[in-house]
Amino acid sequence: MLRRLLFGLIIMTVFMFGTGCQRPQSNVEENESPPKTVEQRNEQKTEETTWTFPLTGMPAKEKAMQRAVAVMINNYPAARPQSGLHKADIVYEVLAEGDITRFLAIYQSEQPDMIGPVRSARDYFIQLSNGFHALYVCHGWSPEAQKLLKSGAADYVNGLFYDGTLFWRDRTRKAPHNSYISFENIKKGAEKNGYAFEEEVKPLPFFTNDLTNAVKATNIDVVYSKRSYAHVHYAYDGTKYVRSSGGKPTVDRETNTPIAVENVFVIEATHQIIDDYGRRDIDFTSGGKGYLFQEGTMQEVEWKNIDGRLLPYKDGVPLGFTRGKTWIQVVPNLEQVQYE
Repeated sequence: MLRRLLFGLIIMTVFMFGTGCQRPQSNVEENESPPKTVEQRNEQKTEETTWTFPLTGMPAKEKAMQRAVAVMINNYPAARPQSGLHKADIVYEVLAEGDITRFLAIYQSEQPDMIGPVRSARDYFIQLSNGFHALYVCHGWSPEAQKLLKSGAADYVNGLFYDGTLFWRDRTRKAPHNSYISFENIKKGAEKNGYAFEEEVKPLPFFTNDLTNAVKATNIDVVYSKRSYAHVHYAYDGTKYVRSSGGKPTVDRETNTPIAVENVFVIEATHQIIDDYGRRDIDFTSGGKGYLFQEGTMQEVEWKNIDGRLLPYKDGVPLGFTRGKTWIQVVPNLEQVQYE
């Protein structure tokens, strides 16, 4: 009897471990990786993100959080060659007095050690700067610009108040063509005034346009007056437009680096003389005609002011810029522009 009982217990034990208590099979095949968690998927997405600089569209190592900085740069013949222009993402060239133009150089992706010569503010340059919510840097101001800046229209650093501290004078040049500043000193000026120096900058539109009907244009001439120093020329080298002015290459004074850009955007805007000094008012709000040069071609376009930025359109459709740097030439009349 005892033997039968023991035998029964053994049979039951074998049955339980052999059937009902089997280890459940995994839904994952032997060589298949388990599903990724939400955290793992987010990490993978972050690793695959490609950062670009907002005003050039060029690759960046990380998300660019440098606030845009707009500097007024002198273009009088005695101020040439300038410093730091080759590192600007965008440069506007606009008439100031007479046939003398001035540059508004906008920096975001690069931070030059030396920028200048820095020149005085004009109200329409402040408008252009505000299209990028840029920290505006100048040395001096017109009466209209003074009113705007003192009213809080823009964050600014003015050499009138920092001459010899944040700004310095180059003794090899005569005033007012010898005021310079570094990006590091611009940052110090922002800190002194409590201005933000980091922010996310809205990107420009960068995409490939249909150039099927574009006209070949590898040489561009912009003539601001009959005087040779007011002649601007761009020659397309197969990749970029190389700039010269007054018959001489536009280069960086310290490094001799030539100005070579991917986009040349020429716009026609209404100009008016507003005082005996020859200062101007320029209409940057109404839009108008323009030429967009990229990849060795030209398209006739319209320009529109979109939130303070002058952007190209064709038949009401926005056009994109080629990735890289952009120079915007503002003229009273497109007849001042020739190309071939």
